[in-house]
Amino acid sequence: MLKLVEVTKTLGGQPVLQGIDLTVPEGKLTTIIGRSGGGKSVLLKHMIGLLQPDSGQVWVDDVEISKLRGRALNDVRKRFAMLFQGAALFDSLTVFENVAFPLRERLRMKGPEVTVRVDEKLEQVGLAGMGHKFPAELSGGMRKRAGLARALVMQPEIMLFDEPTTGLDPLMAKSIHDLILNMQRKFGFTAVMVSHEIPEIFGISDYVAMLNRGKIAAMAEPAEFQRTTDPEIREFISVGGTVSLAQAVPTT
Repeated sequence: MLKLVEVTKTLGGQPVLQGIDLTVPEGKLTTIIGRSGGGKSVLLKHMIGLLQPDSGQVWVDDVEISKLRGRALNDVRKRFAMLFQGAALFDSLTVFENVAFPLRERLRMKGPEVTVRVDEKLEQVGLAGMGHKFPAELSGGMRKRAGLARALVMQPEIMLFDEPTTGLDPLMAKSIHDLILNMQRKFGFTAVMVSHEIPEIFGISDYVAMLNRGKIAAMAEPAEFQRTTDPEIREFISVGGTVSLAQAVPTT
């Protein structure tokens, strides 16, 4: 569904993406890991067309979006939804109004149809009865859930998650990861998540890819990924986790 071919991008005179080759499997949850400032969020923005590559191609099915502009690009973006690090809720709107916003603005929906869909999504993310509250009245985890509800309400084919557990304690981070996994399994959308939560992501991802030095250093199913012999990847996932690589990977 998503494919990047030899994508390069320089920002502020600094090479960030240096020949990205990545194919995202349809209907699966793929997590991208890598060092802070290594370009993971930049990579996500190329997938949805918020950034255009200096060279290379970005494909959504058989459409090369790296060449699109204006309405043609917006038509492809309708297939996407994105959950940002801070949930990006409108502080002046209630939770219900935040979730309803894309339905009213993009789909021009009105009346009971909006209420039914919003209430359904709030219930699915564990916020039933919380629609009247404002973002400032919510905990960090609840704001993440509200942001997820707003993304899901558009019934996207592709969901992008930019470090969705940033700022949360370990228990809350696990609950958000579990919620994302449950929603992905329930609705079957293609999901790409940027995360630094190691080793937790190995338990929820269908595939894990590592961005290193501007390129995809490896991509595999979690068990295979953790058996890598690449010394840089081994160091990253062992230092990044709460257990060593030897503890995390069975020896038999």
